[in-house]
Amino acid sequence: MSDIRPATRDDLDAIVAVHRAAFGRNNEGDLVRRLVEAGRDAISLVAVDENDGVLGHVLFSPVTVEQGDDGKALGLAPIAVMPEHQRQGIGRELIEEGIGACFVRDARAIFVLGSPAYYAGFGFAKASAHGLHDAFEGGNAFQVLSLTIDGLAGYQGRVDYAPEFAVGL
Repeated sequence: MSDIRPATRDDLDAIVAVHRAAFGRNNEGDLVRRLVEAGRDAISLVAVDENDGVLGHVLFSPVTVEQGDDGKALGLAPIAVMPEHQRQGIGRELIEEGIGACFVRDARAIFVLGSPAYYAGFGFAKASAHGLHDAFEGGNAFQVLSLTIDGLAGYQGRVDYAPEFAVGL
């Protein structure tokens, strides 16, 4: 089993390598680097193993909400696990620890663009059911998790990820 801890600047090259290996391309690793360099890595966690180093990574960055924005909403993206360590629960652990860290940070809501079947297991639900949509037209794949009873109160309209997500689109 791996240990989950906050990422440090010294982990950045290993984190980028994890994303490149997991996705087979540079996009997600480059995105992480841009977010870190811009200081938008609100919560960045790594799964580490004493033998294999960084096995996985998850990042949460600030998002803006068209109406009611209060700086307390975060976006979960990207997340990656080294291919040889996938399907062992590391990604799930990273997401669960990340959600806990968001709660401790006093975030009200977390947004994600991903598999509805997978993210429902963490409590995410269609954002459109709450009058929220994303710039990427993710439809049912754009989901939200409220971290408090009234975590979505006042939030309406379009949710935008950090500007670093738009680079290269």
